[in-house]
Amino acid sequence: MPADCGKKHLMNELDALEALDCFHFPGIGEIRKGNPFPQICCTKDRCAYFLRQAQEVLVYLPSQAGLPAYYAWHVAGLPEKIKAVLMDLDGTTVKSERFWISIIEEIARRCLHDDTFRFTDEDIPFVSGFSVSEHLSYIHRKYLAEIKNISLPLLRNMYVQIVKEKMQQLEKGRINDAENFFQPSEYLRDFLLELKRQQIKIGLVSSGVHEKAWPEIVQVFRHLELGDPLDFYDAIVTAGFSVRRGQAGTLGELEAKPHPWLYAEALHAMHVSYSEAVVIEDSSAGVVAARLARMPVIGMKEGNIVSSGTASLCAFMGSHLKEVYEHLSGRL
Repeated sequence: MPADCGKKHLMNELDALEALDCFHFPGIGEIRKGNPFPQICCTKDRCAYFLRQAQEVLVYLPSQAGLPAYYAWHVAGLPEKIKAVLMDLDGTTVKSERFWISIIEEIARRCLHDDTFRFTDEDIPFVSGFSVSEHLSYIHRKYLAEIKNISLPLLRNMYVQIVKEKMQQLEKGRINDAENFFQPSEYLRDFLLELKRQQIKIGLVSSGVHEKAWPEIVQVFRHLELGDPLDFYDAIVTAGFSVRRGQAGTLGELEAKPHPWLYAEALHAMHVSYSEAVVIEDSSAGVVAARLARMPVIGMKEGNIVSSGTASLCAFMGSHLKEVYEHLSGRL
């Protein structure tokens, strides 16, 4: 892409985000808009902060652990010839957000001792699409901070226990509403089989811990009669395992979206360059993660991409996978 086009594309992407006059970037200090930084902006959900100088963009990702992370931002256009399609799990491959939001909501109910508690529309972008740690941090900060002895480690333990119970019930077929909780996305079967027919590599990438993500995948493949997902996909990457007594953990905060490493790991496993791949996502965290991994993104309209203000970071926004396929078909 010519330099002038690249600069214009960067400016257009960032212009659609929430503009800031100044911001304190940890490790750097307070930066004010002006020469030499004409743009300072962020996503509406505060998932990522952007600092532009000429054609260079630095992205700051806030950390629940208090350790700042910075990445370079790059222009990412759709490849002329796509060799791999990487897909998010929740909301993109499987319609399951209602189930996972209900678990976070149940934790809040138990801590508040209020069976009538429900999330508001304002809460939804912050309890979907990110890592579990960020979802729990949000409800702790907004609803539970004043309650004595309620800590993030306690919330994490509650989450793990509830999920373990639900997943065991799911694998044994004991959740009556499982098919409603875990529905394959519209046109998923046809979309996957058409990619296979054209010998396009397919990756599945989830920020969910393995014990959360795997039963979802199995449930959907059982529903679609597509066999063993391990045989079907060219790569499946989850966020690993939580640390707890009796179990070694692999899940670190920097592994999860919006950090790029899950997508980078999938690319490595598939032996494909970022310049030959495209990502399909439905969350702002996923969009940022894929773009930081230098891949273009097809956004799904049903997620929180529009509400978070990250639609400008996507190459295309689709309503369903059939529409996505039609948009990509000339490049497959």
